[in-house]
Amino acid sequence: MNLICFDLEGPLSPQDNAYEVTSLVDNGEVIFETLSRYDDFLALAGRENYEPGDTLALIVPFLLIHGITEKDITDVSSHAMIVAGAKDLIAKLKAHNWDVHIISTSYEQHACQIGASLGVPSDHIACTRFDLPGLYGRLAEDDIACIRCIEEDILNIDDEKEIFKKLDNFYFRELKETALGDIFSQVRVIGGRRKVQALEEIAASHNIALNEVIVVGDSITDFAMLRRVRDAGGIAIVFNGNEYAVPYANIALCGTDIGILWEFAQACTRGDDVIELSRMMEQEYRDDPRIDCLVDADADKIAAVVEVHKRFRKLVRGEAAKLG
Repeated sequence: MNLICFDLEGPLSPQDNAYEVTSLVDNGEVIFETLSRYDDFLALAGRENYEPGDTLALIVPFLLIHGITEKDITDVSSHAMIVAGAKDLIAKLKAHNWDVHIISTSYEQHACQIGASLGVPSDHIACTRFDLPGLYGRLAEDDIACIRCIEEDILNIDDEKEIFKKLDNFYFRELKETALGDIFSQVRVIGGRRKVQALEEIAASHNIALNEVIVVGDSITDFAMLRRVRDAGGIAIVFNGNEYAVPYANIALCGTDIGILWEFAQACTRGDDVIELSRMMEQEYRDDPRIDCLVDADADKIAAVVEVHKRFRKLVRGEAAKLG
């Protein structure tokens, strides 16, 4: 049995479901993009108990006051595209004795729906549990007023430092005093170190060491997972990655079709040196797809790879490409 774990949004589906759901709200794009930058800020600053991807907790108060439902999430999800080659790749992996898992920050309502369309069952998907009806049951009128106040600040304050200070006060002081309480406890997003924990639990359940695993990611929520596998001697592949993810992979793959990843899976099955294969393929694949071996890559090479990946990230993911 071989093990491969994919991030969902990026490598398998281009849609950022939470972004699209928040866009159903008036000025939702502005709210989400502001909170996404705030998420990056908190994650990079190393805020205690904060993980990359907790944007999915940050947006919850705004989804609640605007009446977003589980049906809205699944309706948006139903229109999500699949990355070219992904469905065929997963089918081939499963047919050749690969155990395929998804480790995603996405809400369960989205992750399980897309997983099913790819042939990955819900018990092979680690994602963010989102009890939206339960959260509605906790919402009080005073809470709504508090949330509407910070929403006005987001929409009217241009100074990023000022709005980040107000968001700090809102999430880490004011909101905790409402019936919603600590939103990060209410919505435990699977990102950052929590993705690593999910990965380790999956590997342990199969009695597989991390140096035998392939992991695939693309963004700030994946860098810890990529680094963990890379440093353990496994294969960490970044697909159309951003500047937060590329430096932590040992193989960089970009293009409009993820099917080329099958070459690396076959090499693993044969017991070949996958890193050496990536070095050889780097010379052959320089366009679409493009492959770069990142082992011992210097800062200049990493920067060059990031620039190429940005172009394909925008091409494949559209507006979602600008999110961390």
